[in-house]
Amino acid sequence: MKRVAVAGALAFALASLASPVALAAEPTTPTTATTGTSPLEEPFAPQDGPGKSEQEVVATFLAYPKVARWLERYPANPTTDAVFDEATRRWIVKISSGRAGQIALGKVEDGDGRVSEAWTGPQVAWGMARGRVGSFGGKVLNEWWMWIPLSVVFFVGLADWRRLRSWHSLDLLALISFGLSLLFFNRGEVFQSALLAAPPLSYLLVRTCWIGFRGRAVTPTLFWPVWLLAAVAVFLGGLRVGLNLETPRGVIDVGYAGVIGGDRILDGRAPYGNMPVQATKRACGKPDAEGSIRDWVQDNGRCESSLPRGDTYGPVSYLAYVPATLVFPWSGKWDSLPAAHTTAIAFDLLLVLGLFLIGRRFGGPPLAAALVFGWMAFPFTAYALNSNTNDAIMPAILVWGFWFSTSPVARGAAIALSGWTKFATLLLAPLWLTYPNGLSRHAVARFAVSFLVATGLAISILLLEPNLMDTVRTFGDHTFRYQLDRGSPFSPWDWGQYHARGIPDLGAVQLILQIAVLALAGVVAVIPQRKGPLELAALSAAVLIGFELTLTHWSYLYIPWFLPFLLIALLLAPARPPVEEPAS
Repeated sequence: MKRVAVAGALAFALASLASPVALAAEPTTPTTATTGTSPLEEPFAPQDGPGKSEQEVVATFLAYPKVARWLERYPANPTTDAVFDEATRRWIVKISSGRAGQIALGKVEDGDGRVSEAWTGPQVAWGMARGRVGSFGGKVLNEWWMWIPLSVVFFVGLADWRRLRSWHSLDLLALISFGLSLLFFNRGEVFQSALLAAPPLSYLLVRTCWIGFRGRAVTPTLFWPVWLLAAVAVFLGGLRVGLNLETPRGVIDVGYAGVIGGDRILDGRAPYGNMPVQATKRACGKPDAEGSIRDWVQDNGRCESSLPRGDTYGPVSYLAYVPATLVFPWSGKWDSLPAAHTTAIAFDLLLVLGLFLIGRRFGGPPLAAALVFGWMAFPFTAYALNSNTNDAIMPAILVWGFWFSTSPVARGAAIALSGWTKFATLLLAPLWLTYPNGLSRHAVARFAVSFLVATGLAISILLLEPNLMDTVRTFGDHTFRYQLDRGSPFSPWDWGQYHARGIPDLGAVQLILQIAVLALAGVVAVIPQRKGPLELAALSAAVLIGFELTLTHWSYLYIPWFLPFLLIALLLAPARPPVEEPAS
């Protein structure tokens, strides 16, 4: 009854706003006594102690090609450590180097001296940097025979075949080119993948700024008729949902955190500071393949799978999971998590419906079909959906705010709710505040009131905790501070942490670009002075892309943040005479 009451109050409030794989250890062959007795009469005796010395194991690991190539970046002699694990009869080898800390990690089989695991650089601390294909998006979607046809269909369906040599074609190719970066990511080559993601982000930033400030000379004429775009979109929608449901274990930590947060809210607790942690008084699960125990008895007396850093998102990220968690209660374990699948699918479909309505309003059935098709056909939206993340929640809210963009109340609520989902959206507040004709006293007042009311409703979950000040402090530490201080190898900005020869420290460059993005967020609020839907979409995409370009921790899951507005900017006919584009 308590959960139903909490859920009912939340529903009323929101309704008012309308809106390399490790190899498995081989069984050790036991030794047989040489007394002539039958094995049936005397059991096998386990082998005692390692068969190899620490020096032999370390030498073998250091000579392994992948490890040797990485260690060439460190001129000083590294510190080595090798520990024998009797249970698996493997050696765990760790290599460290001065300020860089641990730079290599691996396992060597004691029996045949084979290196069964070897992780270097970012792979030491980051499991997602180890090239485990299918960890994100599911294995089927990441197969070439699925990814390449989706990319081809996306291009063929949205290309202007009368003007193939155009900026529009280059825009579509830039979007598809993220797939090349993903190829290297899936192979565990994160430095190459990060470098390959930067050019399309940079190009799309410049392109959306050009469209937003100068307009577009030509509206592309799509070759496919409306009925075909719609039919293919419906087919792809079914395929995407089918792939999601076919991978019940496909929920990554982001979606898992959302389910935990929804469960905590239904229990009358805030997510912040209340995520399940490790190393409590009592473990209630077995070690995994890495030897780590995930399940621990929490302070609520229940056995739960730990996720101590799951409270790093905005409150709306957790509120969005409440309805599905009420229907599909959380078991306490990181299992199939049907509530995560349900929430991911629901917001994906809500976003698609919003795009359809935007298309109908600003361009009729052709634009509606093209926008829906673009979202359904682009493989990275399915990548996020099959990962069951919260990354469709923020753009879904913004898309509906865009549909109601003539209302300052709707714009203010959309910016607040999406901003308290993913904080990047708060950068759009100046632009959406001044749409369409600059500052107006009454429009500003309505926008501000709506923003504050929506913000109050979103952060009201902090009131669920008895000590409000401690909860506010925890909220700030676990969200804003954690995100700002977070290290990551998935962009070039934090590679200086490895202190390796040949890898530059670009922290100063990142700071300059971050300041430039903040300046861009202010400039787009006043230039152009009069904005139509095309300018609002293009400049919204530009600010979001600029934000992502300067992020330390960047992911392909973030591409859906800006994709709806980029599609609108590429396909919507301009309302004012455009300035001629430069020749392609």
